[in-house]
Amino acid sequence: MKRNEFLKNSAILTSASLLPSNNVFSQSLQQTGMDKITDKDGNFVLLPLPYSENFLEPSMDQETLHLHYTFHHGDAVKAANKDLQMIQKALGENNVETVDYWTKKLSFHLSSHILHTIFWTNLTNKKSDPTGALLKQIEKDFGTYDKLKVLISKTAKGVDGNGWGILGYQPYTQKLTVLQCENHEKLTQWGVIPILVIDVWEHSYYLKYRNRRAEFVDNLFPIINWDNAAERFNLSQKMG
Repeated sequence: MKRNEFLKNSAILTSASLLPSNNVFSQSLQQTGMDKITDKDGNFVLLPLPYSENFLEPSMDQETLHLHYTFHHGDAVKAANKDLQMIQKALGENNVETVDYWTKKLSFHLSSHILHTIFWTNLTNKKSDPTGALLKQIEKDFGTYDKLKVLISKTAKGVDGNGWGILGYQPYTQKLTVLQCENHEKLTQWGVIPILVIDVWEHSYYLKYRNRRAEFVDNLFPIINWDNAAERFNLSQKMG
Protein backbone atom coordinates (compact mmCIF):
# COMPACT_ATOMS: atom_id res chain seq x y z
CA MET A 1 0.00 0.00 0.00
CA LYS A 2 1.37 3.42 -0.94
CA ARG A 3 1.87 6.06 1.73
CA ASN A 4 -0.82 8.40 0.39
CA GLU A 5 -3.33 5.55 0.15
CA PHE A 6 -2.61 4.53 3.74
CA LEU A 7 -3.18 8.07 4.95
CA LYS A 8 -6.41 8.39 3.02
CA ASN A 9 -7.84 5.01 3.88
CA SER A 10 -7.04 5.25 7.58
CA ALA A 11 -8.52 8.77 7.73
CA ILE A 12 -5.65 10.00 9.88
CA LEU A 13 -5.58 13.48 8.31
CA THR A 14 -5.14 15.37 5.07
CA SER A 15 -2.73 18.07 3.96
CA ALA A 16 -5.51 20.66 3.96
CA SER A 17 -5.19 23.69 6.18
CA LEU A 18 -6.91 23.58 9.55
CA LEU A 19 -8.18 27.12 9.05
CA PRO A 20 -10.11 29.07 6.39
CA SER A 21 -8.43 32.10 4.81
CA ASN A 22 -10.85 34.88 5.67
CA ASN A 23 -8.58 37.11 7.74
CA VAL A 24 -5.01 38.39 7.80
CA PHE A 25 -3.75 36.01 10.49
CA SER A 26 -5.13 32.98 8.68
CA GLN A 27 -3.61 34.16 5.41
CA SER A 28 -0.27 34.57 7.18
CA LEU A 29 -0.53 31.03 8.55
CA GLN A 30 -1.24 29.66 5.09
CA GLN A 31 1.62 31.62 3.57
CA THR A 32 4.10 30.23 6.12
CA GLY A 33 2.41 26.83 6.03
CA MET A 34 2.28 26.65 9.83
CA ASP A 35 -1.34 25.59 9.88
CA LYS A 36 -0.67 22.50 7.80
CA ILE A 37 0.75 19.36 9.37
CA THR A 38 1.68 17.42 6.22
CA ASP A 39 3.41 18.24 2.96
CA LYS A 40 2.05 17.58 -0.54
CA ASP A 41 3.27 13.99 -0.35
CA GLY A 42 1.52 13.24 2.92
CA ASN A 43 4.65 13.37 5.08
CA PHE A 44 4.29 14.97 8.49
CA VAL A 45 6.28 18.19 8.43
CA LEU A 46 7.37 20.97 10.80
CA LEU A 47 6.89 24.27 9.02
CA PRO A 48 7.99 27.77 10.08
CA LEU A 49 6.34 29.61 12.93
CA PRO A 50 4.15 32.54 11.87
CA TYR A 51 6.22 34.89 14.07
CA SER A 52 9.74 35.39 15.42
CA GLU A 53 10.99 33.46 18.44
CA ASN A 54 10.84 36.54 20.68
CA PHE A 55 7.31 37.45 19.57
CA LEU A 56 5.62 36.08 22.70
CA GLU A 57 7.91 37.69 25.29
CA PRO A 58 7.65 38.28 28.18
CA SER A 59 4.94 35.62 28.64
CA MET A 60 7.07 33.04 26.84
CA ASP A 61 10.81 33.63 26.56
CA GLN A 62 12.73 33.22 23.32
CA GLU A 63 14.94 30.36 24.51
CA THR A 64 11.99 28.28 25.69
CA LEU A 65 10.09 28.87 22.46
CA HIS A 66 13.13 27.88 20.38
CA LEU A 67 13.77 24.65 22.28
CA HIS A 68 10.08 23.79 22.52
CA TYR A 69 9.32 24.32 18.84
CA THR A 70 12.57 23.04 17.34
CA PHE A 71 13.17 19.96 19.45
CA HIS A 72 10.03 18.91 21.30
CA HIS A 73 7.62 19.64 18.47
CA GLY A 74 10.22 18.90 15.80
CA ASP A 75 11.16 15.54 17.27
CA ALA A 76 7.49 14.55 17.47
CA VAL A 77 7.16 15.18 13.73
CA LYS A 78 10.20 13.03 12.94
CA ALA A 79 8.94 10.27 15.24
CA ALA A 80 5.44 10.30 13.72
CA ASN A 81 6.94 9.77 10.27
CA LYS A 82 9.00 6.87 11.57
CA ASP A 83 5.96 5.34 13.30
CA LEU A 84 3.99 5.43 10.08
CA GLN A 85 6.88 3.92 8.14
CA MET A 86 7.17 1.09 10.64
CA ILE A 87 3.43 0.37 10.40
CA GLN A 88 3.70 0.18 6.64
CA LYS A 89 6.79 -2.02 6.93
CA ALA A 90 5.00 -4.39 9.29
CA LEU A 91 2.02 -4.62 6.94
CA GLY A 92 4.28 -5.16 3.96
CA GLU A 93 6.09 -8.00 5.72
CA ASN A 94 2.86 -9.44 7.16
CA ASN A 95 4.40 -9.02 10.59
CA VAL A 96 1.48 -7.69 12.57
CA GLU A 97 3.06 -8.63 15.89
CA THR A 98 4.69 -5.18 16.05
CA VAL A 99 1.76 -3.11 14.79
CA ASP A 100 0.24 -2.48 18.22
CA TYR A 101 3.54 -0.97 19.42
CA TRP A 102 3.87 1.41 16.48
CA THR A 103 0.21 2.45 16.44
CA LYS A 104 0.52 3.46 20.10
CA LYS A 105 3.64 5.43 19.24
CA LEU A 106 1.85 7.11 16.33
CA SER A 107 -1.04 8.11 18.61
CA PHE A 108 1.43 9.80 20.95
CA HIS A 109 3.62 11.54 18.37
CA LEU A 110 0.93 12.58 15.91
CA SER A 111 -1.26 13.95 18.70
CA SER A 112 1.75 15.96 19.84
CA HIS A 113 2.22 17.36 16.32
CA ILE A 114 -1.44 18.34 15.96
CA LEU A 115 -1.77 19.91 19.41
CA HIS A 116 1.51 21.83 19.11
CA THR A 117 0.47 23.19 15.72
CA ILE A 118 -2.77 24.49 17.24
CA PHE A 119 -0.89 25.81 20.29
CA TRP A 120 1.47 28.03 18.30
CA THR A 121 -1.36 29.55 16.30
CA ASN A 122 -3.46 30.06 19.45
CA LEU A 123 -0.89 32.60 20.70
CA THR A 124 -0.18 36.21 19.79
CA ASN A 125 1.54 39.20 21.39
CA LYS A 126 -1.49 41.31 22.20
CA LYS A 127 -4.51 40.89 24.43
CA SER A 128 -7.78 39.78 22.89
CA ASP A 129 -11.11 38.48 24.14
CA PRO A 130 -13.69 36.20 22.56
CA THR A 131 -16.36 37.96 20.51
CA GLY A 132 -19.20 37.11 18.16
CA ALA A 133 -20.45 33.55 17.79
CA LEU A 134 -17.71 32.11 19.99
CA LEU A 135 -18.55 34.43 22.88
CA LYS A 136 -22.25 33.57 22.56
CA GLN A 137 -21.42 29.86 22.68
CA ILE A 138 -19.16 30.38 25.70
CA GLU A 139 -21.93 32.23 27.53
CA LYS A 140 -24.44 29.54 26.60
CA ASP A 141 -22.25 26.64 27.77
CA PHE A 142 -20.36 28.19 30.71
CA GLY A 143 -22.38 31.21 31.80
CA THR A 144 -19.69 33.84 31.28
CA TYR A 145 -16.24 34.20 29.74
CA ASP A 146 -14.79 34.69 33.23
CA LYS A 147 -16.24 31.34 34.34
CA LEU A 148 -14.69 29.65 31.31
CA LYS A 149 -11.30 31.18 32.14
CA VAL A 150 -11.52 29.84 35.70
CA LEU A 151 -12.47 26.38 34.43
CA ILE A 152 -9.85 26.01 31.70
CA SER A 153 -7.16 27.53 33.94
CA LYS A 154 -7.92 25.12 36.77
CA THR A 155 -8.11 22.23 34.29
CA ALA A 156 -4.72 23.01 32.73
CA LYS A 157 -2.99 23.61 36.05
CA GLY A 158 -4.36 20.36 37.47
CA VAL A 159 -3.14 17.95 34.79
CA ASP A 160 -1.39 14.98 36.43
CA GLY A 161 2.16 14.96 35.11
CA ASN A 162 2.52 16.32 31.60
CA GLY A 163 -0.31 17.25 29.27
CA TRP A 164 -2.72 19.88 28.04
CA GLY A 165 -5.77 21.88 28.98
CA ILE A 166 -8.14 21.94 26.01
CA LEU A 167 -11.23 23.88 24.97
CA GLY A 168 -12.98 21.95 22.23
CA TYR A 169 -16.23 21.76 20.31
CA GLN A 170 -18.45 18.66 20.38
CA PRO A 171 -20.29 18.45 17.04
CA TYR A 172 -22.62 15.74 18.35
CA THR A 173 -23.91 17.91 21.22
CA GLN A 174 -23.18 21.28 19.56
CA LYS A 175 -21.49 22.41 22.77
CA LEU A 176 -18.07 23.54 23.92
CA THR A 177 -16.25 21.33 26.41
CA VAL A 178 -13.14 21.68 28.57
CA LEU A 179 -10.94 18.65 29.15
CA GLN A 180 -7.58 17.57 30.47
CA CYS A 181 -5.30 15.61 28.21
CA GLU A 182 -2.49 13.67 29.85
CA ASN A 183 0.60 13.39 27.65
CA HIS A 184 -0.80 14.19 24.18
CA GLU A 185 -3.51 11.60 23.72
CA LYS A 186 -4.85 10.27 27.03
CA LEU A 187 -8.29 11.26 28.39
CA THR A 188 -9.32 12.38 24.92
CA GLN A 189 -13.03 12.78 24.24
CA TRP A 190 -13.68 11.16 20.87
CA GLY A 191 -15.05 13.54 18.28
CA VAL A 192 -14.09 16.73 20.13
CA ILE A 193 -12.39 19.29 17.87
CA PRO A 194 -9.76 21.35 19.78
CA ILE A 195 -10.06 25.09 19.25
CA LEU A 196 -7.79 26.26 22.10
CA VAL A 197 -5.00 24.29 23.76
CA ILE A 198 -2.69 25.09 26.68
CA ASP A 199 0.55 23.11 26.83
CA VAL A 200 1.55 22.29 30.40
CA TRP A 201 4.38 19.90 29.69
CA GLU A 202 7.35 21.04 31.79
CA HIS A 203 9.35 21.88 28.67
CA SER A 204 6.79 24.64 27.99
CA TYR A 205 7.72 26.69 31.03
CA TYR A 206 10.57 25.29 33.12
CA LEU A 207 13.39 27.61 31.97
CA LYS A 208 11.47 30.77 32.88
CA TYR A 209 8.95 29.64 35.48
CA ARG A 210 10.79 26.68 37.03
CA ASN A 211 8.11 24.59 38.77
CA ARG A 212 5.51 27.39 38.79
CA ARG A 213 3.05 25.92 36.29
CA ALA A 214 0.16 28.00 37.62
CA GLU A 215 2.06 31.23 36.99
CA PHE A 216 2.85 30.13 33.44
CA VAL A 217 -0.81 29.36 32.71
CA ASP A 218 -1.91 32.72 34.15
CA ASN A 219 0.62 34.50 31.97
CA LEU A 220 -0.65 32.78 28.83
CA PHE A 221 -4.13 34.29 29.03
CA PRO A 222 -3.00 37.80 28.00
CA ILE A 223 -1.51 36.37 24.77
CA ILE A 224 -4.24 33.91 23.75
CA ASN A 225 -5.35 34.66 20.21
CA TRP A 226 -9.12 34.43 20.58
CA ASP A 227 -9.56 35.40 16.94
CA ASN A 228 -7.73 32.21 16.00
CA ALA A 229 -9.83 30.19 18.45
CA ALA A 230 -12.96 31.75 16.96
CA GLU A 231 -11.96 30.70 13.46
CA ARG A 232 -11.36 27.17 14.66
CA PHE A 233 -14.76 27.24 16.34
CA ASN A 234 -16.48 28.44 13.17
CA LEU A 235 -14.72 25.77 11.12
CA SER A 236 -15.56 23.04 13.64
CA GLN A 237 -19.25 23.87 13.31
CA LYS A 238 -19.03 23.38 9.55
CA MET A 239 -17.14 20.13 10.03
CA GLY A 240 -19.80 18.87 12.40
